[in-house]
Amino acid sequence: MIEIDVPGGRAEAWLSRPAETPAPGVLLYMDAIGLRPQISAIADRIASWGCTVLAPNVFWRDGRTDQLAPTGDLREPGARDAFFAEVGPRIASLAGGRTLADIDAYVGALRALEEVAPGPIGVTGYCMGARLAVRTAARHEDVAACGGFHGGNLVTEAEDSPHRGLPTARAEFVFGHADGDRSMSPEAVEALGVALTEAGLAHSNEIYPGAPHGYVMADTSMYDEAGAERHYSELRELLERTLQ
Repeated sequence: MIEIDVPGGRAEAWLSRPAETPAPGVLLYMDAIGLRPQISAIADRIASWGCTVLAPNVFWRDGRTDQLAPTGDLREPGARDAFFAEVGPRIASLAGGRTLADIDAYVGALRALEEVAPGPIGVTGYCMGARLAVRTAARHEDVAACGGFHGGNLVTEAEDSPHRGLPTARAEFVFGHADGDRSMSPEAVEALGVALTEAGLAHSNEIYPGAPHGYVMADTSMYDEAGAERHYSELRELLERTLQ
């Protein structure tokens, strides 16, 4: 764990290094459960492919990671739902202009690491982190790869809906949507595909059959091994195509 400069303070961030550095940089945006061993494990696995991975605590204004972490086992019946009933205000706090300033700080922190090679970078995000990943790709032309997995509300009626920023992106996108996700309906997935196509962006935009919202997270009751492993395979291929 390291600390990085952000607007108005300092944020914890997990740093995973590959066997050889400098290496292409990847920014990893956590889900709403927070920066915890599961996120570190995902970052470590990506690093094993030859990337330097930085995963910031995007809830840094609300507290440190140990203060915000779940106190129970989210694999137990009802525990995940009970935890999410408490985190709504944190998620809502990521709306607005200060989120964009945070994104710039995260990209700058990744770029400043001696373990990161010059050249294009990648981003990947989970749940709410998928929205941050899309916003990062739309805001920074040096993002060549963007992954979003079991992301929610990527297409909304709001003026700042993530999909509306796609025309300014230059990345290749890979989306792995949860099956039956109320926050990302089949109609929303279709609309996202239209936006990607109209922006002229290379992309994969698929619903993973049988994979529920949160399927990558092995520390919760929503974990789906088939969906998680498909995500790792498609993300690795994306990063290898665009960064290496």
